[in-house]
Amino acid sequence: MTIPFVKAHGARNDFLLTWRSQIAAISDSEAREIAIAICQRHTGIGADGWILMDPAEGAEAAIELWNSDGSRSEISGNGTRCAAAHLVDTHKASEHVRIVTGAGLKRLRLMGREGLKFSLEMNMGPARIDELESSIVPGRESVVLNVGNPQCAVFVEDFNFDWRSLGAALERHPRFPDRTNVSFIKVLDNKTLDVRFFERGAGETMSSGTGSTGAAAAAVSRGWAQYPITVETPAGPLSLRSEQHDIYLAGPAEIVADGQYFFEK
Repeated sequence: MTIPFVKAHGARNDFLLTWRSQIAAISDSEAREIAIAICQRHTGIGADGWILMDPAEGAEAAIELWNSDGSRSEISGNGTRCAAAHLVDTHKASEHVRIVTGAGLKRLRLMGREGLKFSLEMNMGPARIDELESSIVPGRESVVLNVGNPQCAVFVEDFNFDWRSLGAALERHPRFPDRTNVSFIKVLDNKTLDVRFFERGAGETMSSGTGSTGAAAAAVSRGWAQYPITVETPAGPLSLRSEQHDIYLAGPAEIVADGQYFFEK
């Protein structure tokens, strides 16, 4: 099977974008196999996730996100920006972009463009705080919340510990039957957070849109930060603000390649 793709990244969180109409009909089990193969960094194209795109009534597109381990996720903030950049680049959208995700309709605004580099702001919606003072990590302050997908936000003084192993353990903790994204947050000041990410279905990522949103919401809910907030990630900063309880995430998206992947079972 030949699978056309466009590769893009949002702050080095990378995705492969494919219009479903360009490939043969596939089942969920086949999509899972393809996602694992195409996202593999040595034998595939390489990405944190594969996004299938479809036309949508009342929106420019609908997207379905498959993680690199073959699992599905409701939404990726960085991935949705990448899809929006692709829509703008192919003249299917202009300044305002509406995309249907597994977490509902999301609205994005094009803030700037230089060639194939885009700057977009996305309304992430409100955060739902499930456990304001969670005891899930003994000895550490934590918040369990949802920003369209599940988040476990853990506050740390530094990153001089094996946070990746802790992230892997928390991702599959019995508290989260559908697994969770994990963010480790160092509060630099009440406007700036330094964050590391261990994402559900992808592992460590250089940045995360929903993880940054969850980190900011968790810090604000505990009274340790206030909007607007800059989240410093290993791939660079993401900006967040709040308006009428909705959280807006601004960041980059860059289209870096296109091509065809040859999938064989």
